[in-house]
Amino acid sequence: MITGILFYIFAAILLASAAMVVSSRNPVHAVLFLILAFFNAAALFLIAGAEFLAMILVIVYVGAVAVLFLFVVMMLDVDFAELRSGFQRYLPVGATVGVVLLLELAVVLGGWELAPGAVQLRMSPTPAGISNTEAIGRILYTDYVFQFQTAGLILLVAMIGAIVLTLRDRKTSRHQNIRRQTERTVKETLQLVSVKLGAGTNASGGILRPMVAEPEPVEEEADAGGHGHGH
Repeated sequence: MITGILFYIFAAILLASAAMVVSSRNPVHAVLFLILAFFNAAALFLIAGAEFLAMILVIVYVGAVAVLFLFVVMMLDVDFAELRSGFQRYLPVGATVGVVLLLELAVVLGGWELAPGAVQLRMSPTPAGISNTEAIGRILYTDYVFQFQTAGLILLVAMIGAIVLTLRDRKTSRHQNIRRQTERTVKETLQLVSVKLGAGTNASGGILRPMVAEPEPVEEEADAGGHGHGH
């Protein structure tokens, strides 16, 4: 009785927090609702007897993924008003894709049937003689290893696609020229000065600078003012 009541409480909070994730205007609040949804999902896993999945959900997703999302959202200066500007323009395309996905889910659920003995397996999901963690390992890495690897490849492709779409080459950013660095010789970068003991840096006529072919304007201004930095 108590288990059933707790199940409905955690399930209701999970559905409400999941709805707030997609409906919150503030992205920080959306991430916080996502963390709340993860905690309630972990509680449902504990009720179902899958304590390993519950701990993985809390440690990996809440402790790493969700916190990473929160730091990224808080640190990046994202103009969300600009992101929402094209909502009405892409609304027909998005609605079409949503309807297609809804129809596919209806077809899948319409042809879905319970396997023989599924009710008995639901009451005792873990085989006798092994732990919950070992049972999950057998399913993922033995029975459905190809499906598991395929899911990993799909996530990898999605990650690469997200990086390619969000990577922008700004004109103000500085890039490393590997070829120019490897082609530099010792004479272009190093100058040996013989200084007598106790003479200090004044014996060479001042503080030496690295030999640069094209000095930057900031360094020229520093030289003119006499406040350059020495190396």
